Amino acid sequence: MINQIDLKFDARGLIPAIVQDEETKDILMVAWMNAESFQLTQKTGQAHFWSRSRNELWLKGATSGNFMNIRRILVDCDADTLLILVKPAGPACHTGKQSCFYQDIEIGK
Repeated sequence: MINQIDLKFDARGLIPAIVQDEETKDILMVAWMNAESFQLTQKTGQAHFWSRSRNELWLKGATSGNFMNIRRILVDCDADTLLILVKPAGPACHTGKQSCFYQDIEIGK
């Protein structure tokens, strides 16, 4: 098992976190964590992130009720990206969509 000391945070002290529904395997969202939000996530079992736009910690679901209940946290081979498997308590996206990834981009043929 790896702990936060082994993680490679970037120059801003952040690490990307891909959030995936443990059951459906759908990618729900991508967010950023700093050491504090990572520790809070580990301690509480609820997804905490760092908001780059607001420059503050946030608990996913604190205002919407759509909490992300942590099931597992995996780290990639370089220890610079997290995959967080969750049981969501509601939609992940602030638009009300189940996933933040709902818009298709056309690919030329």
